[in-house]
Amino acid sequence: MTDALYSVINALESDPSNKWARDLGYRPVWAGSPCARVAIIGQAPGRRAQQSGIPWDDASGARLRSWLGVRDVEFYDPALFAIIPMDFYFPGKGKTGDLPPRKEFASRWHPMIFAEMPNITLRVLVGTYAQRFYLADRAKENLTQTVRAYKEYLPAEFPLVHPSPLNHYWHTKNSWFMTEVIPDLARQVSVALGCK
Repeated sequence: MTDALYSVINALESDPSNKWARDLGYRPVWAGSPCARVAIIGQAPGRRAQQSGIPWDDASGARLRSWLGVRDVEFYDPALFAIIPMDFYFPGKGKTGDLPPRKEFASRWHPMIFAEMPNITLRVLVGTYAQRFYLADRAKENLTQTVRAYKEYLPAEFPLVHPSPLNHYWHTKNSWFMTEVIPDLARQVSVALGCK
């Protein structure tokens, strides 16, 4: 990590808005370096990832890595992948799942972080929160329509549904995702990593 990137993360961690996380013993959950080529932008770490400090440290992460066509060792290589969620801290549980990421977090910290990662050529936008933030008015009416129109956002962005095993019903209704979208995702990642 360069001194400039370290300074940004240090400022993030010590910022008063994150005192609640420090009080709980939380550390920011993210990964990356100035050499990273692909950014994975998701919602926020889950409870397990917050406890382990390892992003995507669950069944969803295993599925995401299979979609990307990479092994664990590649996914967790900060010279290849930056893992930059919309919030770096587990937000807590709500009635129907994890609470959403704080709205002000990404707008404040992402520009400074990505300014220190000049080699990113592909941003994988996992879920509605990342898509609404990065695609803004280019996003479609809902997540399904945005993901189906993924070619409109290439080569810089690739919208995805969350890889949670709980999304089984969505996959049943949208069989095109695995047959059309995932093979192209793996190709785009390979190109971004300089493999092709």
